[in-house]
Amino acid sequence: MRLFSFATAEKRGDYLWVLRAFDTARAAYVVLLHASDVADTLDRCPGAARLTATEVGPLLEQLHQWGVLERSYDGTRAATLAEYRNRHFVYQFSQAGFQAYRAVADVLEARLDEAALSRLVLPELLSDLNTLAEANRSGDASRVYRVLNRLDRALSEMAERAAHFYLTLGDLVRTTEATPEAFLAHKDALLAHMREFSMDLARFAPRLATAILEVEATGVDELIDRAARVDERVLLDHAAREADWRARWQGLRSWFVPGGGEGGLTECERLREATMSAIAAVLSLLRRVTETRKGGVSRESALRHLAGWFTATPSADAAHALYDAVFGLGRPRHLAMQHPDADIIPAIRSWWEAPPLEIARTLAETGRPPAAGAPARLQRNDASIRRLRQTQLEAQRARAEAAQSLAAANVHERELDERETEVLLRLLDAASTAWVPISGRVSSTGSDSGVTLTVSHHEGSTAVRTAGGLLHLNNRRLEVRETATSRKIKAAQAKRSEAQPLDGGKDPV
Repeated sequence: MRLFSFATAEKRGDYLWVLRAFDTARAAYVVLLHASDVADTLDRCPGAARLTATEVGPLLEQLHQWGVLERSYDGTRAATLAEYRNRHFVYQFSQAGFQAYRAVADVLEARLDEAALSRLVLPELLSDLNTLAEANRSGDASRVYRVLNRLDRALSEMAERAAHFYLTLGDLVRTTEATPEAFLAHKDALLAHMREFSMDLARFAPRLATAILEVEATGVDELIDRAARVDERVLLDHAAREADWRARWQGLRSWFVPGGGEGGLTECERLREATMSAIAAVLSLLRRVTETRKGGVSRESALRHLAGWFTATPSADAAHALYDAVFGLGRPRHLAMQHPDADIIPAIRSWWEAPPLEIARTLAETGRPPAAGAPARLQRNDASIRRLRQTQLEAQRARAEAAQSLAAANVHERELDERETEVLLRLLDAASTAWVPISGRVSSTGSDSGVTLTVSHHEGSTAVRTAGGLLHLNNRRLEVRETATSRKIKAAQAKRSEAQPLDGGKDPV
């Protein structure tokens, strides 16, 4: 942490300008700077502090002591023997010092009021995944490395922007400083932005999962090996580079392909749930703001009325009387305690007239009322937690079995039971958020529990027989089928189960 001392030192402004001069020279491929070079660079920077070479010298020496700069001797600058004996030093960024300066500069240059969800990155991810599959299939190692690097940066930026957006949105929902006018002026754009992002996420997530599986079909080990061979981080050996790229690929895969983790949800599905929760929070805030604008009493309006009353008081005595009536801080309250019989000895009676009260020793000695004591130890009911978790897993398995049963046959030619009906309604709810017009008609899809529902145009009305009655559809026909991701996962599980020996993996004697 000594590297960041320049940001809190007394001359932190001068230190920052000196380091900015090094950063400016670095952009021009000039690494080593003398004190006079730093002073000349600052003279060319608009708005920079005007420092002479004599003033820059101690600053450079102190930055060297903190480890931000590295120092070396340059004898070529000496024109005379006296100058040679004075030892001319040149400085450059140390590796850790440059990172420390960039961290401080990024904080100073950050626009904290800019927050948005990245929608346009989704089609770019799909295009890059298709390109990656083609490059791995053809064995183009340099192209594999470039596309993988671009995918990693795009996904990291998407996750970072989403986290920043929801943090900023949470502050907006909880804050009391946003005026109703400012919120109502931007609420339509905010809701439209989140709704469009949720729709794009629902539409692209199945396609991205299919594209990732197509890339894996070309060979994951070969993909990682090619990326590691072209990687230019020479200080890492080939095994370390392979482990790093494999971890990055697994992180990208966990975003869109279910891996059987907790709850069976991918990072993409969690992000979509967070978006729907954020929309509900914004609508709740909108309802509160609308009720306030209709004339409801809020703390702000009450304080404004009270301030008007104080302004309208004719004298200082009247203002003091109003203060006593509103806040009640000018009356003796007997140490915030009342007499057991408040009708005989009211709380507004002066200490000179009221008899003394019995108070607790803690209140008399410390001025604080006696506390109830430390709270009791929290008892965790692990058995109930395991039981609830088991119930949740059984419900998820039952929903997955119902989804597979739903996709096994045509939904229009049989009667659905209660679980199949519940899954169908969930799929319809997901499909209704992503209507896409195609050639003058409307088509949509929705996926859940490993199956996909396709709602297509159909002449006339159709009906689905369920355990709760008939579901009539006007000019719509439903088709439920198993997703490609679910089929490939099942095939991989079946292949692994066939590969396991029956005797637990031990060789026969």
